[in-house]
Amino acid sequence: MKPKIFGLMGRNISYSFSAGYFKKKFKKSGLKDFSYVNFDIQTIAELPEIIRSTEALKGLNVTIPYKQEVIPLLDKLSKNAKIIGAVNTITISKKGKLKGYNTDHYGFKKALLPLLKKHHKKALILGTGGASKAVAFALRKLKIEYDFVSRTATDTIFAYEELDEKVFEKYHIIINTSPLGTFPNVDECPPIDHTLFTDKHIAFDLVYNPDETKFLRLAKKQGAATKNGYAMLVHQAEKAWQIWNK
Repeated sequence: MKPKIFGLMGRNISYSFSAGYFKKKFKKSGLKDFSYVNFDIQTIAELPEIIRSTEALKGLNVTIPYKQEVIPLLDKLSKNAKIIGAVNTITISKKGKLKGYNTDHYGFKKALLPLLKKHHKKALILGTGGASKAVAFALRKLKIEYDFVSRTATDTIFAYEELDEKVFEKYHIIINTSPLGTFPNVDECPPIDHTLFTDKHIAFDLVYNPDETKFLRLAKKQGAATKNGYAMLVHQAEKAWQIWNK
């Protein structure tokens, strides 16, 4: 079997689980010639050189902050990636052609489903980056209404300071898609009043390192059901693996 290289492209990604996850997967499956590499880059302009200089590279995962920035450098987009407007998985053809996919929406949907109850009809998405777009796509598939929250309000986006008791009475799923709270910055969390959570709420954090972020810890204290991003990461990684091996 010819050597194959896969990898993760992002910035400051030493915390990522992906390399360890795939190395274990390759070992368990007896794929001795397969490897997974972190490409920690300072700018998306470094991608073409990575493609040129890594001959056996067959696929990439993409993480913060390049899920949207990478799109102009791709030759094709899958239907869902085009709709979502963000890419977290890339295939590299023998001719060096790049096609972008989004498996985040699949991973999030699979991870959220076990928590859902009948009253979970509306969600707040904290953050407006690439990951938030995949979460919104998944919520649409689940027929759950949603609104975005950012530091600055617009006609269609809440500002954090607008999240009061009345808002929390309407929205029972609160999803952090921002990197706030990621190791080593474990004392950070989205600037919301966590006492507004109740036992009717779900607090879902896409961050998975640490296992329990400050956001989740404070929500759990109020009785909310909580979940970190690890299950989502596993589901999206397995979906990426399927795409790479089509």
